[in-house]
Amino acid sequence: MRIYFTRHGESQANVLRQIANRGLTHPLTLKGREQAVALADWLRARAITRIYSSPLLRAIETSVIIADRLNVEYEVVDALREYDCGIAEGRADEIGWQMWRELFDDWVVHRRWERRIAGGESFYDVRDRFVPFIEGLVAQYGATDANLVCVAHGGVYWMALPLVLTNVDNALMAEHGFGHGMRVVAERTPDGLRCIEWDGELCRIRGR
Repeated sequence: MRIYFTRHGESQANVLRQIANRGLTHPLTLKGREQAVALADWLRARAITRIYSSPLLRAIETSVIIADRLNVEYEVVDALREYDCGIAEGRADEIGWQMWRELFDDWVVHRRWERRIAGGESFYDVRDRFVPFIEGLVAQYGATDANLVCVAHGGVYWMALPLVLTNVDNALMAEHGFGHGMRVVAERTPDGLRCIEWDGELCRIRGR
């Protein structure tokens, strides 16, 4: 079994620099649609079994483009949603982004995983929806040759991929990033899910 963790294409929220992690707002830009088409073309040779999408519009639109071009069904799952930023949602000003940066540092640098922006999610909330979903995919498909695609977001991947991939940590995330349309390929091994490719490069990590 392989899981292709992919990020949606560029959206209007990215262009506007707006924190927008709720609801069906901010569709893909023309560039974002082109990125989704390129991702679909890359996936074409991978015999994709099923696509799972975040419920946010930019991810759904990316998933629809991939599903249509590959003739594969997609399913919307809340587990892949970007983490909610509470009272910072909808903001595009410096105050909103300062709240976002402080939360990121609380989780990634200071390991204060209970922290949240008022009205938003904690790291534990993200973990408790993402990890069981991936574990469920492994339980369902682990003994098969299935190739699954997850279409989600940079933030949730930054926080949660190190929890489900045995050879990925925050240092690797910082080194490679997770841009629009990028993909990380994970393969099931006896020791768990392991990253084997990061956007076209072999996933080689020291000591792992």
